[in-house]
Amino acid sequence: MATMEGTRRRRATVNDVAIEAGVSRGTVSRVLNGQRYVSDDARAAIDAAIAKVGFVPNRAARSLVVQRSQAVGLIVHEPHSLFVEDPNIASILLGANSALSEADYQMACLIADSARDVDRLTHYLSGGLIDGVIVVSARVGDPITRAVRDLGLPAAFVGHPRDLGSAAYAAIDNRNAAREITTRLIGTGRRRVGMIAAALDRDSGADRLAGFVDALGGDFDPSLVQRIPLYSYSDGQAGMRALLERAPDIDGIFASSDAVAAGAMEVLQSSGRSIPGDVGVVGFDDSSWALRCDPPLSTVHQPATELGRAAAESVLRQLAGADPEPIVLECPVVWRASA
Repeated sequence: MATMEGTRRRRATVNDVAIEAGVSRGTVSRVLNGQRYVSDDARAAIDAAIAKVGFVPNRAARSLVVQRSQAVGLIVHEPHSLFVEDPNIASILLGANSALSEADYQMACLIADSARDVDRLTHYLSGGLIDGVIVVSARVGDPITRAVRDLGLPAAFVGHPRDLGSAAYAAIDNRNAAREITTRLIGTGRRRVGMIAAALDRDSGADRLAGFVDALGGDFDPSLVQRIPLYSYSDGQAGMRALLERAPDIDGIFASSDAVAAGAMEVLQSSGRSIPGDVGVVGFDDSSWALRCDPPLSTVHQPATELGRAAAESVLRQLAGADPEPIVLECPVVWRASA
């Protein structure tokens, strides 16, 4: 009986293609590397030869020649728990991967949960294993942002930390959107409106709080703002409990994400408050959390998939020689029964 090794077909080489096409190896290499100065007849003969002998280009070898890995890293600077819980991160990832796949690039997903992760990623970025990066949830003064800048990597950020300088980003106008949905909540007749404000070390969290303050103007009461660390369901629960202890007469809540709002609604309903009868609640994201709430959550639509795609396309344009540029997408209010 023949062994597997004995029956395995030999992999076709550039030399096989050259012999079949009747051209030199150098001519085949120029075609494979996208170079000019090859006649149409020679190209046609080489294409036919590739199909006939079953030649598959060795990407690893080609990357050594063109100094490209054909890979882009997507860095998520969030705890592991939030990476699993937050549907926006998944949507950003899918949008980015779709754009990269269409350009024949591979996406490498990298998570920074701790200072050790940040150090490890910084060393990884300097190793030439990826051509560019998409960064999600960067903070002001983020060491990953600094490493990307120092290495001169083509990069695009999802969000807009204030220290990005001229770096490319894809973002929404968090401040105006927060102002708009808070104003609409106030317009339903609420008089004691508070906020559960998450992730204030990021531009998204800080801008949503600023929009809330804008909407309330002279009626803003800082005691009705509860700060929490993350855009998470459990932090929303903890924030709502703290607000109820401090202001049991609260009748409106702007939660800075849908997951936070869902946690707040669970606490309100467990305490005997009806929604929207006793307390109106609004969120931010228009994620799957919004429709899982009962009643369905009024929120701001964040186009997470489109943000991921826009960031990936920005990196690809930079790899092709274009200058970095900002991209700002629309984020309309979606009004439902929770307010």
